Amino acid sequence: MGIFNLKSEYEPSGDQPEAIKQLTDGLDRGDRFQTLLGVTGSGKTFTIANAIRHFDKPVLVIAPNKALAAQLYREYKNYFPEHSVNYFVSYYDYYQPEAYMPSSDTYIEKEAMINQEIDRLRHQATSALLTRKDVIVVASVSCIYGLGVPTNYFASAIHLAVGQSITRRDLISQLIKIQFNRTSGVLKRGEFRVRGDVFEIMPASATMSYAIELGPDQIISDIAIVDPVTRTMIDHPKDVALFPPKHFISSAPAIERAVKDIKIELDDRLEYFEKHKLYLEAQRLERRVRYDMEMLKSLGFCHGVENYSRHLSGKLAGEAPDTLLDYFPRDKDGKPDFLLVMDESHIGVPQVRGMYAGDRSRKDTLVKYGWRLPSAMDNRPLQFSEFEQRIGQTLFVSATPGAWEIEHSTTVAEQVIRPTGLIDPPIEVRPVFNKETNRSQIIDVIEELRLIVKKKERALVITLTKKQAEDLHDHFTQEGFKSRYIHSEVKTLERTEILMNFRKGEFDVLIGVNLLREGLDLPEVTLVAILDADREGFLRSETSLIQTMGRAARNVSGTVILYADKITGSMDRAMKIVEKRRKLQAAYNKKHGITPKTIIKTIERMLDFSGAAEE
Repeated sequence: MGIFNLKSEYEPSGDQPEAIKQLTDGLDRGDRFQTLLGVTGSGKTFTIANAIRHFDKPVLVIAPNKALAAQLYREYKNYFPEHSVNYFVSYYDYYQPEAYMPSSDTYIEKEAMINQEIDRLRHQATSALLTRKDVIVVASVSCIYGLGVPTNYFASAIHLAVGQSITRRDLISQLIKIQFNRTSGVLKRGEFRVRGDVFEIMPASATMSYAIELGPDQIISDIAIVDPVTRTMIDHPKDVALFPPKHFISSAPAIERAVKDIKIELDDRLEYFEKHKLYLEAQRLERRVRYDMEMLKSLGFCHGVENYSRHLSGKLAGEAPDTLLDYFPRDKDGKPDFLLVMDESHIGVPQVRGMYAGDRSRKDTLVKYGWRLPSAMDNRPLQFSEFEQRIGQTLFVSATPGAWEIEHSTTVAEQVIRPTGLIDPPIEVRPVFNKETNRSQIIDVIEELRLIVKKKERALVITLTKKQAEDLHDHFTQEGFKSRYIHSEVKTLERTEILMNFRKGEFDVLIGVNLLREGLDLPEVTLVAILDADREGFLRSETSLIQTMGRAARNVSGTVILYADKITGSMDRAMKIVEKRRKLQAAYNKKHGITPKTIIKTIERMLDFSGAAEE
């Protein structure tokens, strides 16, 4: 038995016991890759939680999008309430990357809106990894982007204990050195204020602040955890570790060295531009980089500092950046010493594989035209080969695993039978435009939605584009429906609120493009309507159709309507797979006398918000 204590009112059933045995046997053997092939609603997360219970090392769970990551975070938090379960996704509510379009001579400056609540949760995750072992981090694929230098982050932490000798001046100096801001106003994350001999400090990872009191002999006499709203003292720990409020942390000597290296690279690049008579590019680059160097020397920071990460970290040209994966432990031989779970791996593996190339293409142009130094290309996501080197034992999880996962897995544990007895929903194909009735798919789906609303049930309507989702929402509203839409431009925390409110019945129809496919647990849904199902392609592939139709597989009344004028190859294959699974589950139910039951799941917030999240 491992370090994790699983809490659940359920015992493994159906195919779960055999799947758990196969996966845990593989972990004991040291198998590197295994796959759990489980249908929607078969309790894959519960199976993985049982495998985690068997493990005695930290766990990283990677999900293909932020909404699914939030759902998994809540599920693992409920399964392991005694342990540190964390959420780590991109902290941008809005992100426009720096870019240059030579054809129109248009430079687009980087614009970003950071969500402070998600930034807090990211710091909470890294702090936990460096202070304890029983840690689960649920992340999106953003975890393969550069994240400072873990050794610098850990080494910069300030450790304070009751009875420790430290002067008021030294503590102020140390806090400022690791980039805490001093304030005399309202205390925010990453800030501290001093009133006499009492320091009030709010770490980047916390919702509470610390009150550090120095006695007359410059010895810490008390440490208190303080509620920042009520100002009441909640606890009095004996010691505390304060990690830097930024993951990119550098010492003064490192910055001094980095500035020298940046200048050498700048001189080399200017020589190249002048040799090729690219005077505009040379002027543009020199102006920007010299300004950034001055900012680094005076403040230790500059706008776009991540573009100098190679110099600040002391890495070689082309060397892989440090990412969240490098905050996880390694064994005595330097090998990854944690368990990776890739949820909905048929999406996650291609995501990881493709991120480097897209980032490289954009930066190539910036470097070529003098907007950035070549070293900016080392601020990047991991290449797939680098990702493989940084992971150890891995469990792939999907109802439709890809060829790479199957090929590399020593074990493929199948979980086709649902403990609830639920059978995959029946599928009906209707024309996009019915000439006989003169009804389009929109008119037809509206009639279906009226029946759903009358029964106080929920429906998902799947479109091909974001614009179509938004327009359909407007149309449904005019028709008297309570509807919402969700797509990649909807803010992360807002997505989780939309999904929770949908389950609560505050609206009846949820419209989406591709975020309503993999893994989302919405047992109240009784209808999934897929518009333009015959548009062969990524969004209407065999895998996508199976995943989307599975959203109706958690309710005994679930049904699926595919709007199509012809049966595509993907539709045909998907429907045959679903029909095969229907027969298997029906036979199992008959043999064991099981009556299918709708999944009952508590409606709760997916994420733990602090007050700042609501602003």
